[in-house]
Order: sequence, then C-alpha cells, then structure tokens
Amino acid sequence: MAGQFVLIVGPSGAGKDTLLGAAADRLSDDRRFMFPRRMITRAPDAVTENHIAISPAEYDEMVADNDVTLAWRAHGLGYIIPRDVMRQVAVGKIAVCNGSRRIVAEAIAKYPRCAVILVTADHGVRARRLAARGRETIEGITARLAREGAPVPAGIEAIAIDNSGHLAESVDAFCQALLLLARRAEQENAPA
Repeated sequence: MAGQFVLIVGPSGAGKDTLLGAAADRLSDDRRFMFPRRMITRAPDAVTENHIAISPAEYDEMVADNDVTLAWRAHGLGYIIPRDVMRQVAVGKIAVCNGSRRIVAEAIAKYPRCAVILVTADHGVRARRLAARGRETIEGITARLAREGAPVPAGIEAIAIDNSGHLAESVDAFCQALLLLARRAEQENAPA
C-alpha cells in the first residue's frame, strides 16, 4: 500500500511551520500521518521550526551520496528532507514535509504521488512575522519580501491555504486539506 508525499510550500513568513506544528499536534493520533523534521545548515533556535541542525559539510556529503529524499539551497542555507521519509511513504504513511517552491517540479518528477499545499499570507502579515523571528534586519526582511520566489510551476495543482487571518481557521483548513488527501490516497489504494 503506497502512501503519499505532501510538500508544503509558500513564501517566508506565510506561517508554514506554525501550521505544520498545529497539524502535527491535532493529527497526532492519526497513524496515517508523519511530520518529519528537515535537516538545515542552521543552528536550532526556539523561535523557528524544530529542525535537525547539520553542518555544510554534512549537507554536501548527504547530497553527494544521494542520502536524501529532496535537497535544496535557499537563503544561504542547505535544506534536506531525510531519505527515510520515502521509505515510510512506501509502506503507506502520508509524509507532510516543509519544502520550497523551487523543488516542486523535481518532487513531482521523482514522486508522482506528491501533493502540494501552498500556504500564503498577506504581505503586511508576513513582514510582521519575519520581524518577530528576529533573525534579520529590517533591510533583510524588505529584501526577502521583495524576492517573492518562484511560483508553483504551471500545470501543478496546489491546494491553497491563506494564513493571513485567524490561526484557528487556517489550522482547520490545513488539517481538512490533509484529511482530504488521505481520503484520496485511500480511494486510490482501494481494490477495484
């Protein structure tokens, strides 16, 4: 029974980590889902996502050995979705992973059962969230917001979640999208 790989993408400050954390809590009793931690060439901190810190050398070695599900560079950092994620998908899990719009096409090419959820938020909301992180100067935040990043590639259907308003509503919409994907995966796996 094949599972599904769900890639969560969106601009900086859209609230992807917040939604992922809330969904992981809400769906913790639903054994279909897993919310793996990314590996990032950044020291862990209490403000942003709960990731596994790796060195740039470790990143390079894992990528060279193809010991990754997906890997990319952005904002001067290296990001890895660990190899074990696809092993779990192969045995039926639904892996919900924080990703990047720049790797959507690669993810779908490698994993045809990949679904994409695009999390967005208003420009002003994102600016406030980025400032609250405390990782960048105002100039850095302005530059980051000016670089909207690549859109989701044409022809790829993404489920859109607007995370500009009340968090509870966004979490509800996000969890409903994940449950819909789970139902679709079960229908695809059902015997004919």
